Amino acid sequence: MGIEDKLPSGILLTTVEHIAGLGRKASMWPATFGLACCAIEMMATGAPQHDIARFGMERFAATPRQADLMVVAGRVSQKMAPVVRQVYDQMAEPKWVISMGVCASSGGMFNNYAIVQGVDHILPVDIYLPGCPPRPQMLLNAIIELHKQVRHYPLGANRRAAVAAAEAAALEAAPLEQQAQTHVHGWHEEGEGNGHPSFAGRNLLA
Repeated sequence: MGIEDKLPSGILLTTVEHIAGLGRKASMWPATFGLACCAIEMMATGAPQHDIARFGMERFAATPRQADLMVVAGRVSQKMAPVVRQVYDQMAEPKWVISMGVCASSGGMFNNYAIVQGVDHILPVDIYLPGCPPRPQMLLNAIIELHKQVRHYPLGANRRAAVAAAEAAALEAAPLEQQAQTHVHGWHEEGEGNGHPSFAGRNLLA
């Protein structure tokens, strides 16, 4: 039984945006960028136990020109950042990005000069996936949430208006150095905390 059996007169009214969104959602090809341990969980997502093929996404493209989704899995070093951006620029439009894991999203435990403190410094991120590392089920849930966004992806003048609004919001956002600290390290004297003195760290973003 197909959709033609459910329509009273064989006529279906919809919008071009809705049809395009359904097509894009069902034909998304990932261009993976596995950089650390999160990549192992991403690979497991393609195994039979989790079966990412149910979404038509089993083909992880080896070339960015045949992909429209980048899964940044793991920490992004300053040396790798230009390469990540180059691969993103070579991907087909429209394209989306999932930041997989806390290291890709915020630098994670690597709060130092060598690691980019969030891949959104170099790429526009659509879905942030927490965890260290996130399980394959979490990645599948992030993909489902991304599909919801893609289904309502605007086209034409609507798309230009959405891009302009996003750019305006980014310009109005507070600079990173003026934002609240992501975490605070403290000094523990003898008898406090774990009972052992520890060196006080500092937030490099503050």
